Amino acid sequence: MKIEVWSDFVCPFCYIGKRRLEQALQQFAHKDDVQVEFKSFELDPNAPVDTGKTINEALAAKYGMTIEQAKQANEGIGQQAASVGLSFNFDDMKPTNTFDAHRLAKFAKAQGKEAAITEKLLYAYFTESKHLGEKETLVAVAEDAGLDREEARQILADKNAYANEVRSDEATAQQYGISGVPYFVVNQKYAISGAQPIETFVGALQQVWEEENPTPALKSLSPEGADDAFCADGQCAVPDSSKNQQ
Repeated sequence: MKIEVWSDFVCPFCYIGKRRLEQALQQFAHKDDVQVEFKSFELDPNAPVDTGKTINEALAAKYGMTIEQAKQANEGIGQQAASVGLSFNFDDMKPTNTFDAHRLAKFAKAQGKEAAITEKLLYAYFTESKHLGEKETLVAVAEDAGLDREEARQILADKNAYANEVRSDEATAQQYGISGVPYFVVNQKYAISGAQPIETFVGALQQVWEEENPTPALKSLSPEGADDAFCADGQCAVPDSSKNQQ
């Protein structure tokens, strides 16, 4: 089973949804047969690298609410994050453009480090309040994820490196009609939108597995009406031989 996850590194529900999926997989009997792949999605491709705003100010401006309302909204998100073991530091988050972060993630994928870099970037932004728009910050995160520091720096210095891979993911998202993230696509046939509860993920995983791996129906070769000699539930049934003697 393959799960493709469209997400952005500054999307709180993407981090929450990622963790809920991971916890659901721990309850899934076939978790070792599941491959998770992350896809690029920019919530705001036109966002500046330096917004000059706090996350609460940015949220208030975007949705036409007061700073206090934005704080309350973020507190609610923080509580959801805490319920799955995450710690969000909204007071110091630094809104930014994530295109370079996505390019770095594609480089990491090519090096077999996609899972590591995805977790590190989300943690750096939401918990450590790192500025993901700054190339040196991204270089440090890359090294922390097990990538070569200088290679990462060279990739980030070349604005075209892995840009096509990011744009390809975003083009596929448009084809699927994805307008918000997180968005999970299973086996390119089934979709789960949003950071659903863990039990929803568990149910979806089980449903897809059963549909994709149906239990084969067995055709009986026993003569119709024949008595069966079998044992079940600790007891054995003996055929009525008198019927065969008539």
